[in-house]
Amino acid sequence: MASRVLVVEDEPDIRDLLVFHLERGGYQVRSVPTGTEALRDVKAAPPDLVLLDLMLPELDGLEVCRRLRQDPATAVLPIVMLTAKGDEVDRVVGLEMGADDYIVKPFSPQEVLARVRAVLRRARPGPSGAPLRVGALVVDTATHSVTVEGTTLALTPKEFDLLRALVEARGRVLSREFLLDRVWGYAAAGEIESRTVDVHVRRLRAKLGEEGRRILTVKSVGYRLEPEA
Repeated sequence: MASRVLVVEDEPDIRDLLVFHLERGGYQVRSVPTGTEALRDVKAAPPDLVLLDLMLPELDGLEVCRRLRQDPATAVLPIVMLTAKGDEVDRVVGLEMGADDYIVKPFSPQEVLARVRAVLRRARPGPSGAPLRVGALVVDTATHSVTVEGTTLALTPKEFDLLRALVEARGRVLSREFLLDRVWGYAAAGEIESRTVDVHVRRLRAKLGEEGRRILTVKSVGYRLEPEA
């Protein structure tokens, strides 16, 4: 069954272009021009991914992202934000609010399709296997879920993949470049991409509570997860 994508873009030409190429790429596509309509549409018929413009009437993309992440029903819904070239600060804020990726305008249709495919691929559960256990933390790759002392956490797909990479490393240090390639699919790290890793690590630590202290920063290198208590 084709994945369902909701396009949220107020500029008709851009919206039509995105819909056209996504449908050609094999996706089922709906589109709305405002943030208010986006929230209503997601609630009525949840998509598999939201392609969300930053600048929208009524509710902007940041607010839409924030509300989707606060609702348990959409907390892990993949979100790719569309941003203007000069909105670096807003892109960082969007990532902090839980966006899974961003695409800078002007963009090529091929880039959009590649990013959408990558985010959807990472959001799907991988091959089943024994749950990964570290202290009170359990990462179940079969169900794509994480629990701490039996309580299930609402992680975004990126947060899950980041935690899984750290747990599977068994205490080894993972560089930001490695994590960008493994979790985000970026071949090279730039300033904004490196900040993306740091933002997601901070969010992940907060969600893990006491277990979040296991994620250690290795200065000028990256991160490692302490497997011992």
